[in-house]
Amino acid sequence: MKIWLDGGLQDGEAARISVFDHGLTVGDGVFETVKAMHGETFALTRHLDRLTRSARGLGLPDPDQDEIRRACAAVLEADPMPLGRLRITYTGGHGPLGSDRGDRGPTLVVALGGTTRRADSTAVVTVPWTRNERGALTGLKTTSYAENVVALARAHEQGATEALFGNTAGRLCEGTGSNVFVVLDGEIHTPPVASGCLAGITRELTVEWTGASETDLPLDVLERADEVFLTSTLRDVQAVHRVDDRELPGVPGPVTAKAMRIFAERAADDLDP
Repeated sequence: MKIWLDGGLQDGEAARISVFDHGLTVGDGVFETVKAMHGETFALTRHLDRLTRSARGLGLPDPDQDEIRRACAAVLEADPMPLGRLRITYTGGHGPLGSDRGDRGPTLVVALGGTTRRADSTAVVTVPWTRNERGALTGLKTTSYAENVVALARAHEQGATEALFGNTAGRLCEGTGSNVFVVLDGEIHTPPVASGCLAGITRELTVEWTGASETDLPLDVLERADEVFLTSTLRDVQAVHRVDDRELPGVPGPVTAKAMRIFAERAADDLDP
């Protein structure tokens, strides 16, 4: 494996980041996960724009998008696998053990790992913890991910692949690494960004391509929705066949199946929509 680290390719086993990197010590960093297929990326421009927005939200310097594009191309050329997870990580760089930043500049890492196609449907659980829709990190894709690690472990314990959060107002928000959509009376709805959810790239494209509505929804909508599906970089559009103990019949339902088809067709037509 080849990894891009601070200006060039390095062997994965030899690449080293300081133990004082702020991304490690205090989670002071942002990242993007990009789908890679046979050496080509999907929606890279949107991902880089969101990386920049997240960096600005933390007060980090704007990442050099041209350098990141070169890094992605170099890593993909070194290992053009059929389906991969391309991870772009951008941190505050070398700093003190406390919350103050150092002055050596950011760290950039681009790495690629193999993955497999997701199942057509999955199970999800709701968790008792909430997203804070008014927090300092709300809407930013940061490396402060421990909350998601805990919730996803709970999901796995219950035979699911994703955990869904409400927010502090008791409204439906998002998954640990996905956005959630529900179908009510034949119409597609997803929580607005104001709910505290991440403005997912796949979410954004799904809304654009299917005409889904951004709707403030109670968490218990999951108990009565006709269909439920998730979106994320590696899930694309994925149907949900179980929410907690509720089994949804006939999955994927007709509206979800159409959304899956539309997304697949539009994504195949344009790799950087």
